Amino acid sequence: MKTLITIEARMRSTRLPGKVLMPVLGRPLLALMIERLQRVWQADEIVVATTTNVADDPIVNLARQLGVGWFRGSEEDVLDRVLKAAQLAKADVLVELTGDCPLIDPAVVDQIIATFYSNQVDYCSNTLQRTYPRGMDTQVFPVSVLAEVATLTQDPADHEHVSLYIYEHPERYRLLNVASGLQAAIARLRLTVDTAEDFQLVRHIYEILYPSKPDFGLVDIIKLFEHRSDLFLINQHILQKQVRPI
Repeated sequence: MKTLITIEARMRSTRLPGKVLMPVLGRPLLALMIERLQRVWQADEIVVATTTNVADDPIVNLARQLGVGWFRGSEEDVLDRVLKAAQLAKADVLVELTGDCPLIDPAVVDQIIATFYSNQVDYCSNTLQRTYPRGMDTQVFPVSVLAEVATLTQDPADHEHVSLYIYEHPERYRLLNVASGLQAAIARLRLTVDTAEDFQLVRHIYEILYPSKPDFGLVDIIKLFEHRSDLFLINQHILQKQVRPI
């Protein structure tokens, strides 16, 4: 069974364009994220799933420089882009990640993968019930399930948010959530990059932790929060965009 990590990344993000290549410590956020994901021992390959838009040429160039795979597909139909990337890589199991998670903890990703493989489920994640900080989001499912979903729905929301149809249909798919056991205050932290305030916090975290411990994880971020909770107020007011309008 080949396990593939895909990172969805593009330059034309709506709230913070170009965020995946914004520099921290002189390196693009996407490069820092890939460095972290290369420590995921249960994954066989990493592919950056970007678009055919010429604006995303720098993302492809970065992937080439880093020696990781890349695939270019539809900008709007992210499901199709990720599915084709997985099929081209001849993957059996997909670990779906987005490029706005530059603090992703490899240990968390490994835990979700291991839980998927040790249970008979169609979808395993830590997002069905949010007990991890946003930015640790990891979803694991068979490529065959995503291929089936592509034939079942033409809803634009389902095709923009790759695994949405899967977890919105528990009557069809066996779902499993992995809980963190963390305190609610930790689970409410925003460790993703969607706005300028998010980027400011992530930059501070990297500048404080990375120089002395490049492989810092969620435990180290939590310790930083306990000593410098003021930093995490930077983006506390940011509201996450809704997948579907309420």
